[in-house]
Amino acid sequence: MSRIPEASAELRRAESLIRSIPDHPKPGVLFRDITPLLADAAALRATAEALVAPFAGRFDAVAGVEARGFLLAGAAAIASGAGLIPVRKAGKLPRPAAAEDYALEYGTATVEAHDDLPGGTRVLLLDDVLATGGTLVASRRLLERLGYEVAGVSVLFEIDGLGGRETIGDPALHTVFRS
Repeated sequence: MSRIPEASAELRRAESLIRSIPDHPKPGVLFRDITPLLADAAALRATAEALVAPFAGRFDAVAGVEARGFLLAGAAAIASGAGLIPVRKAGKLPRPAAAEDYALEYGTATVEAHDDLPGGTRVLLLDDVLATGGTLVASRRLLERLGYEVAGVSVLFEIDGLGGRETIGDPALHTVFRS
């Protein structure tokens, strides 16, 4: 992964904790294991702060996409004093208020969320990885359908060359690390 030039020493250290696991979950995929980063309090704090910094004062809640996005969004919500909205896979919520389908290379998937906050709530959408962008686009549509205002999209790292940035089409998209 390439480092952001203005990154703090804490953030550079956080990046160094991310492991690359070749051929997981299938041959040809380079999986980014963030569990060492999550286990380190200082690294997790630096990462959470970096995820929300460009959007400071512009959101009331953080929406985290299942599953690793939940972990980062929880830390980011606490760091920023915001609420948390879980965006879950289909069938995981007891009373989904809305659902959004999206295409995968091998079929379709669905994300769901509750409507626990009032319409117009400003939400920062957060996930761990931006690859092709399908999950984040569906999550954004879902939040907007619930009446929330998406204040921005922030991800821990972006995998270059997979078209995710173009798919999302959001000039305010923030990535902490790129690979």
